[in-house]
Amino acid sequence: MHKILKVNQLAENVREYRIEGRKIIRNARPGQFVIVIVDEDGERLPFTIVDTDEADGSVTLLVQTVGYSTMQLAAKAEGDYVADFVGPLGNATELGGAKHVLLVGGGIGTAVIYPQAKHLFAQGTRVDAVIGARNKSLVMYEDKFRSHTHNLYITTDDGSYGRKGFVTDAVNELLSAKESTIDLVFAVGPLAMMRAVCAVTKQFGIKTVVSMNSMMVDGTGMCGCCRLTVHGETRYACVDGPEFDGHGVDFEEAINRSKTYLNEEYDDKCRITGESCRAE
Repeated sequence: MHKILKVNQLAENVREYRIEGRKIIRNARPGQFVIVIVDEDGERLPFTIVDTDEADGSVTLLVQTVGYSTMQLAAKAEGDYVADFVGPLGNATELGGAKHVLLVGGGIGTAVIYPQAKHLFAQGTRVDAVIGARNKSLVMYEDKFRSHTHNLYITTDDGSYGRKGFVTDAVNELLSAKESTIDLVFAVGPLAMMRAVCAVTKQFGIKTVVSMNSMMVDGTGMCGCCRLTVHGETRYACVDGPEFDGHGVDFEEAINRSKTYLNEEYDDKCRITGESCRAE
């Protein structure tokens, strides 16, 4: 059992959890993830490690409530416990000695790029970030990014905060600048967003790394659920990733796989909430 030390509501259906995990933080590195089991009969939920705190031995996670198990977690309060908490899993981020990194986060994906911002900034790497959301209420970690980047650019789809538009607009503008020294882009967010960012960076010949948060069951490479195709070869997000060369990822395949259980997920949500809904 692992104690929930702190819960912060950051937006509608988005919560930040600090969970006791002193053994996990001993070896945790940016880019790695943990698996949470809410109760003894619960499913295994993979979440990226957002931050760690040696003082209280906590691991910080950012969770969006989208289905049965995350609803179970959302019902937990500070002082409650989760049944199991395993990690760190996956490979740590490797940005290959880049001198000027542009981090790009969309929606809750901004939580995934924060550990890289913190690490890169601390080691003296030039780091800029573009974070995007549908509207102002969904902009995450702005103050933290301002403290750990040289420049921060914010975009919202509706123009309610920052500049109106998508993260790709800002990325294209930054890479097009004559004075640009960006030599690596790290992008995390919805699959369609990462695909769009990679399409832009490919035009400039800029190496691009993406984090593939695929469907996952065991997190150890046994089930094959998180498989994807990278440069024509089958890879597994849990043990080979979760980060890959964005220009080699078959995003069409990944997007189609992500929709495999869409109807079942909607039906399950309706049974839980009592709503009358059906996936299109």
